[in-house]
Amino acid sequence: MKYAGMPAGMWILFHRSFREKLVSVLGCDRETAARTEKRALPKYKEILAGLPEFEKGDRFKMNIVNCAMLAAFYLNMEGGPSVGQMTDYYEKAMMTGAMKWFCRRMGKKKYTPADVDGMRKTAALRAADRNPFSWNMEFLPYGDGSGYEARFTKCGICTLMTELGIREIVPAMCRLDYAMSEAGGADDFVRQYTLASGGPYCDCGYKKKEGE
Repeated sequence: MKYAGMPAGMWILFHRSFREKLVSVLGCDRETAARTEKRALPKYKEILAGLPEFEKGDRFKMNIVNCAMLAAFYLNMEGGPSVGQMTDYYEKAMMTGAMKWFCRRMGKKKYTPADVDGMRKTAALRAADRNPFSWNMEFLPYGDGSGYEARFTKCGICTLMTELGIREIVPAMCRLDYAMSEAGGADDFVRQYTLASGGPYCDCGYKKKEGE
């Protein structure tokens, strides 16, 4: 995967937040945070260079790019933060003002015909059958019309983090689903299993808020 384009844009949008949260969340001094960021960029590019380009219509490219960014920072952090610390760090680094705006914008489109059609097309694509760094998903509308579940049987984040030898921090990324759903304001996020914790699949349940 090339660094140019969306991956470069994601670095521009988030690298300052990732650096600043090294200080405010993980307690690094500013010199250490700057050193970590400086080392993270070439590692980010290296990780991306080892990934295949995603198919047109694969909506999960951004997910794997975010994974590459977190991995690049984590692999250059000093002191070995715990999974709990990384969970807090990643949520605060990602949930910038721009990200919250994006989530609200997407929340307004949730459950529309276009949203449902997009979910069905994603399920039919089964991109992970051809790209191990993508996802396979089933689309399961709730019978009572209260929302739907996206059920993942293959996860590109698990694949990449395992390849990098840092699968232990995958739960830090899984937790962001709750924060993004809350910021979107359209639904309550529910989950029972994750592949990262040894579950049979990752269930991402979206239940409409009352009045939606």
